[in-house]
Amino acid sequence: MSQQKVLHIAGWSTCGFHKRACAVLSSIAVLFPSRMKVVEHVFQSRETYRAWLIDGGFRDQVNDSRATSHTSSPFVWIADNKSQTPSSEDVTKFIGGHDDTMAFMREFCGPGGDEGVDDCRMVEDGFLTEHGFQYDLVVIGGGSGGLAASKAAVAAGAKKVAVLDFVKPSPQGTSWGLGGTCVNVGCIPKKLMHNAALIHEGIHADTVAFGMKDAVAGTHSWEEMRTNIQNYIRGLNFKYRVDLRENTVSYLNKLAKFKDANTILATNKKGVTEEITAARFLVAVGGRPSALDCEGGDLAISSDDIFAMEKSPGKTLCVGASYISLECAGFLAGLGLDVTIAVRSILLRGFDRECADKIGKYMESNIKFRREVTPKKLEKIGEDEIEVTFSDDTKETFNTVLVAIGRTADTASLGLDTVGVKFNEKNGKIITKFEQSSCPNIYAVGDVMEGCPELTPVAIQAGKILADRLFGGSSKPMDYKNICTAVFTPIEYGTVGYSEEDAKETFGEKNIEIFHKEFKPLEWAISEPRNNFSGFTKVIVDKLNNDKVLGIHFLGPNAGEVMQGYATSMKKGITIKDIQDTVGIHPTSAEEIVTLSVTKSSGKDAAAGGC
Repeated sequence: MSQQKVLHIAGWSTCGFHKRACAVLSSIAVLFPSRMKVVEHVFQSRETYRAWLIDGGFRDQVNDSRATSHTSSPFVWIADNKSQTPSSEDVTKFIGGHDDTMAFMREFCGPGGDEGVDDCRMVEDGFLTEHGFQYDLVVIGGGSGGLAASKAAVAAGAKKVAVLDFVKPSPQGTSWGLGGTCVNVGCIPKKLMHNAALIHEGIHADTVAFGMKDAVAGTHSWEEMRTNIQNYIRGLNFKYRVDLRENTVSYLNKLAKFKDANTILATNKKGVTEEITAARFLVAVGGRPSALDCEGGDLAISSDDIFAMEKSPGKTLCVGASYISLECAGFLAGLGLDVTIAVRSILLRGFDRECADKIGKYMESNIKFRREVTPKKLEKIGEDEIEVTFSDDTKETFNTVLVAIGRTADTASLGLDTVGVKFNEKNGKIITKFEQSSCPNIYAVGDVMEGCPELTPVAIQAGKILADRLFGGSSKPMDYKNICTAVFTPIEYGTVGYSEEDAKETFGEKNIEIFHKEFKPLEWAISEPRNNFSGFTKVIVDKLNNDKVLGIHFLGPNAGEVMQGYATSMKKGITIKDIQDTVGIHPTSAEEIVTLSVTKSSGKDAAAGGC
């Protein structure tokens, strides 16, 4: 998403180049106040300007070789603050003089220009080619980001790289192999079980309408599904080990703890500890589910356990309104189980509110919601039954209680305090700048990093880009803006860019427009059980910037497949006209986006008609 750039410009008052650059910057800031603020530092004479810039040493403290040789007016940079007192410590990017500033502004005003990111300037971490340590890089964590970074580091020139991966069992005793959360207890088994639910629902909802009234729905076998999925995952575990070996990355099944900035204590499953040294470390340990903090909370399972359960969960309570809770509840209900969701406040906090509410309404057709309650007590009352007392003192019995109320970074045992790595004490996440921690030779990517979207492709991309910077001479940073994602609830949700709420807050409600549409996916058109449901899409645009698209949202079949291409378009700075000028693929749900014409401000009906 776009963030406001704070451009500082310094020069002397009678300098023509300084005055011209100031005029251009100020004009652009007036046109795009949410994306740019200009702070002017004006010196009364050439002599006082040079005394500050050169004799005072401001330019020499900026970490850019071009800055240290700059003598002319103006001197332009981007900083983290808006203070009238210039501070070299806050400089995030040196722009240059007059010509460089004009070039920067042309790029800024071009298609997608203000969505770009600045070249990063990391703190020197002391790396030397002949460093004397065992490894150039040790990656702690064998999940998506860690595996990608380790292989990319070798490809970029690192000579000795190792990956440490040690899975601590869940409180219920569930464990798994190499590959991290996504492969073992996240995206992969979730999507497969979601697909199983779609198939099961299709048999029951659609077969008669499509002329298969003699089709036998049958009963679902949790055991067979679970076995086939786990066998597939074990195949992936093996493949990852082979990939590491083929890329000359050492795999160590050991638990890491920092001894000092260049040394970890690595403990294997037998409890034997050894010291391992490296010039650089990358922490990519991801996160683990937060536990239920109430009496009997240890009776609940989490997403670390559900996919490996040897028998059907039976009647299930899903605690939480996160996407993990809703996704799990969705596929369990889709497989024919009795499912209840306990919701403390709102569904899918952080996502677009209108879309989240539509998901909730859709799910209410076969899932019970208990609103504004949380579990107060769990008590085992039979071999396979748990009685749950809620905060409103009502009680109900379930076979399984699944908790998905958030995740914390798996950093508690890493010894981060030992090496001065700053982290958020509430969630354990490492605080970084350009993936670099407060200990310069220790880096972090993925879910363990503060402010990072908790998404597998983000960790993979960030790991690869960081490895290229560390060992390949690149200065390219990871771009965390306009990340596209999908939520695999029973009605799938794909999204990229701003939610409606965030767009209003950032750009001002009067400065945005929303194109929206409700539609009936053709797959649902003749299926009577689906007659009460519709798909939905909306596009949010910036009226002050050529109707540039700020966010796209889609509810309907195959939402992830529909949205992927729009992520690329968003990176390129598309406008609503670009979307409307695109010829749709007919008959698909995806074409509903390119045929958008009704705006919310018009007050017209958003329901779509026929072809």
